[in-house]
Amino acid sequence: MTDVTVLTPTDKRDALRAKIDAAERRNAERSLADQAREAASAAADYTREHPLTVISGAVVVGLLLGLATRPGRRVATRAAGAVGVAASGAASSAASGVKGLTARGSSTMSTLVSDAAMAYVMKLIDDVVDAARSGQDRIEDLGDEAEATARRARRKAAHALGTAADTTRDAARKSRRKTSRVVRDTVKKVKG
Repeated sequence: MTDVTVLTPTDKRDALRAKIDAAERRNAERSLADQAREAASAAADYTREHPLTVISGAVVVGLLLGLATRPGRRVATRAAGAVGVAASGAASSAASGVKGLTARGSSTMSTLVSDAAMAYVMKLIDDVVDAARSGQDRIEDLGDEAEATARRARRKAAHALGTAADTTRDAARKSRRKTSRVVRDTVKKVKG
């Protein structure tokens, strides 16, 4: 026959404590440098396995941090505006080039083809400019939203601090009143 050992709750608690103590001892024996080396090794392995993910994440985090500041939003706005100006300049250049070709007496067919190509290129450039403006608007909205959230958090913190200060002042007043009453009553009893 087999002996079945029934553990009491105290025995279970003691066994769990022993396991926790053993784990804490193992962790205490590992130095901080060992833990840092393991973390760095794990990060390096992940980076080797997923380089595009890591690079994309770093770029996104950098952009978001940059956009959270007023100078970063200003730079993004200027960059988006510069893209629009560059695209418009390229379109003007292309248009004048096509007009120059047609002015030199090319055939009617080539003029039609060049006009169609020019219209297509102009449409593409307009789409790029619109996308840049849309991106610029989204960046500004994101920055404004982050700024508003920071303002709300600051306002809530100031309110909480004010409330805590008021509560502390009230408690001090009540304490002062009670203390003065106790002192007054004690003096009356002693003189009494």
